[in-house]
Amino acid sequence: MAKKEDIRNIGIMAHIDAGKTTTTERILFYSGRIHRMGEVHDGNATMDWMDQEQDRGITITSAVTTLSWKKRQINIIDTPGHVDFTAEVERSLRVLDGAVGVFCGVGGVEPQSETVWAQSERYNIPKIAYVNKLDRVGADFEKTLESIKQRLVGGALAIQFPLGKEGEFEAIVDVVKGVAYYFDQEEYGSKMVVKDIPDFAQDEFHMYRELLLDALSEVDDDFMEKVLEEQELDPNEIVAVLRKATIALKVTPVLCGSSLKNMGVRLLMDAVGDLLPSPVDKKDFQVLEKGELKSFSPNDKDSLALVYKIQLDKHMGKLLFARIYSGKIRKGDLLINQETGKKEKVMRILQMHSNKTTDLNEVSYGDIATFVGPKDVKTGQTLAGKGVSVELPKMNFPEAVISMVVEPQTKGDYDKLINSLKRLEEEDPTFFVREDGNSGQIVISGMGELHLEVLVYRLKNEFGVQANVGKPQVAYRETILNAVEYEETFDREIKGKSHYAKVKVRVSPLLQSEGTGNKNLYQTALSSNELSEEFLLAAKDGSLGGCAAGPIFSWPVRGVKIELLAAEMKDGESSGLAFSIATSTAVSRALSQANATFLEPIVKAVVLSPEEYVGDIIADLNGKRGKVVDIQNLGIRQQVVCEVPISELFGYTTRLRNLSKGRAVMSMEFLKYDLVPNKIKEAIIEKTRGF
Repeated sequence: MAKKEDIRNIGIMAHIDAGKTTTTERILFYSGRIHRMGEVHDGNATMDWMDQEQDRGITITSAVTTLSWKKRQINIIDTPGHVDFTAEVERSLRVLDGAVGVFCGVGGVEPQSETVWAQSERYNIPKIAYVNKLDRVGADFEKTLESIKQRLVGGALAIQFPLGKEGEFEAIVDVVKGVAYYFDQEEYGSKMVVKDIPDFAQDEFHMYRELLLDALSEVDDDFMEKVLEEQELDPNEIVAVLRKATIALKVTPVLCGSSLKNMGVRLLMDAVGDLLPSPVDKKDFQVLEKGELKSFSPNDKDSLALVYKIQLDKHMGKLLFARIYSGKIRKGDLLINQETGKKEKVMRILQMHSNKTTDLNEVSYGDIATFVGPKDVKTGQTLAGKGVSVELPKMNFPEAVISMVVEPQTKGDYDKLINSLKRLEEEDPTFFVREDGNSGQIVISGMGELHLEVLVYRLKNEFGVQANVGKPQVAYRETILNAVEYEETFDREIKGKSHYAKVKVRVSPLLQSEGTGNKNLYQTALSSNELSEEFLLAAKDGSLGGCAAGPIFSWPVRGVKIELLAAEMKDGESSGLAFSIATSTAVSRALSQANATFLEPIVKAVVLSPEEYVGDIIADLNGKRGKVVDIQNLGIRQQVVCEVPISELFGYTTRLRNLSKGRAVMSMEFLKYDLVPNKIKEAIIEKTRGF
């Protein structure tokens, strides 16, 4: 195993079609991990191993691999670029130390680039940017660099720039070392020829060099002194200060190349090792102890791992992808699920290379590995060794916004369908399965039409379940407009044992200051002196459980504040079960009296269009209840940012194509849930009666 300071846990992230998977394929080839490069357009890229990924030419699931480069171990997670699979990006970023953002030299910063960049910012992940496809017609390194500075990070700093544009792109200038690299295409870029920087590029070199030295002088006083005194600077010294500034999130180095033409990827790999952090660069991390955040330092004895992804394998069963934050975990170890308290045995430890595996005997802090054996574990849960009483903060995933009905083709397929859907739900934290309380139909919900389409494909082809699928529908939520108090008594004998609980609850609309309409808030003024910890916890679980199905169409309830006002127990007769049922029933009945209505998902729609079509597009979006929040001039195109109910955008890609003669594109991401207008509420009720 590599030394901890020589490990790099990185992710490759980008907008769709920026060349992310092609870049990863070159990295695998140059490191010797594969001996023949696959191509996305040929459907044989190593990291896109799923049938749907190869057919569609996009990344759907995050794939993991480990490779060696110049005595360093690099663990790479290749993430999807399509917004429908944003959960894959979120859970990957949660366990990474650094990331590479890949940008198309023609398109620059695309909408999904902003989304994944913002996701990485939430976890304070140091990054380097790689401007790809500089051989393409319309590619412009300077314009892309400027868009990164304006829209993502002001500290973007070019440490390379291209020689030649578009079809004449022939070499890369290294601003740190002051040389130009040319790439031998007959050797797939494996050989680089180092030459002096041509005279025509000297002015550009000195401009970027001065910007680099000025920026680094601001983060290191000794370095500043040398720059001011015009001392000779060793490239290794510049790299050391640049690494310090990158890890401190002061700067983001920007590199360039053309992955398809095998130019620049080896230099990118060097930069990953030289500039991005190792697991030991961040001394402490945050953990939860009894609900309170505290700092925790990795050590050899306290085993602590976060399960960031679950994948079901038909041969090995449940695969748990985990990042080890402290201690050592060996094959055969018993670990404790910190959320459930259950013991789980690690039967095998695997190192993944896409969908291929290598067995390991042990892993330790800083490693990313896969466990086989633990059964009752979910995404985001913490596994720990004996005596460890903390857990790692969980990941936050967006709400599902699209639903559809799924029916078995025969009655005999019902159980198989439900079991298969539940297995898919176990893998994907943004996929949900429920039975409609009114119609009895099975309803699946996800992040978008493509998301559900891929899951239905898997249902049929991986699980062998033939099902009838309805049209995509909006995944509405229910909420309330009034406050209501309700008292409920549960007093029943079950299997010869008494179960008693009496509760009083209050439900009210959640105020903006208390949170958003995407969640519920539970409160109680009762102390453990009035009600035992067991009963208080059962009452909380029951109260929140009462929001699982709303009073109108049994859709999940959101945006509600639940207060446990009073509770009564009887010695020897009360139980956690009684308090759970009593509060669940009380909340459910209170909701039915609180003037229920609907919440609808609102998306941020970003349209990129030539200026001549923008007026018509804005007028059209306004007619779809859209609210324009920003318009930016991006040179040859304008960007329109609009908040629109997702119900108005089914099939909108075709309409946008017609409005712009095929020249405008749009991307969407979930933003929030909002109250529907009364007219829309009536239309939803009328439509859903026949759902």
